[in-house]
Amino acid sequence: MNLPEHLVPLGWQWSANALALALLAYAVIKAPWQHLKSPALQHVFLGSMVALMVLWSIKAGIRPGLNIHLLGATALCLMFRWQLALVVLAVVLVSITAFGMANWQTLGINYLIMAVIPVAFSATLFRLVDAKLPNHLIIYIFVCGFLNGGLTISLCGLSAVMILIAMQAYPANYLFSNYLPYFILIAWSEALLTGMAITLMTAFRPHWLATFSDKRYLGSKH
Repeated sequence: MNLPEHLVPLGWQWSANALALALLAYAVIKAPWQHLKSPALQHVFLGSMVALMVLWSIKAGIRPGLNIHLLGATALCLMFRWQLALVVLAVVLVSITAFGMANWQTLGINYLIMAVIPVAFSATLFRLVDAKLPNHLIIYIFVCGFLNGGLTISLCGLSAVMILIAMQAYPANYLFSNYLPYFILIAWSEALLTGMAITLMTAFRPHWLATFSDKRYLGSKH
């Protein structure tokens, strides 16, 4: 999912960089920074960055730009809400780029694919579930965590494929037969990892989840 410079036309690079910067600036302005007033939550926030740097560095690929790795975007949305999730993922992407695992020229388009699209989908699905389904712990863990995580990385993979096709980087039939199927496997891993993380946090560290409330999800909905 880390697109190299030679696959992305110059016009795409500049447009994506501008859009990514604008969206990040909006997220920083709208972010609920008050959620991080506690030193303990600040440590969790910074620890999440480090954990995802490690997670994103563990990847597999078949050709340039056609690699896969776990995201962690859904867990971040549930922990910090979408604005701070975008901030964390921006720091993670800049860090792995600085370590030579991605290109500076394609930082914007990589951010859109691996941060903006996943976070937007995760946050939207959470809002829909929050509005339409009962406030129940199982729904929060399974739908907002497990299912949301798997669907999010699947959409991320599909978005990457469609962008690569639009840029004529690889033939469509090659991407659909040799790259996209891998996201079925990684989607299960992402769903399982997210579901386990959310389960543990609801049990032992519920205050780490900005979207969770003991009173709301362990009580009855009125």
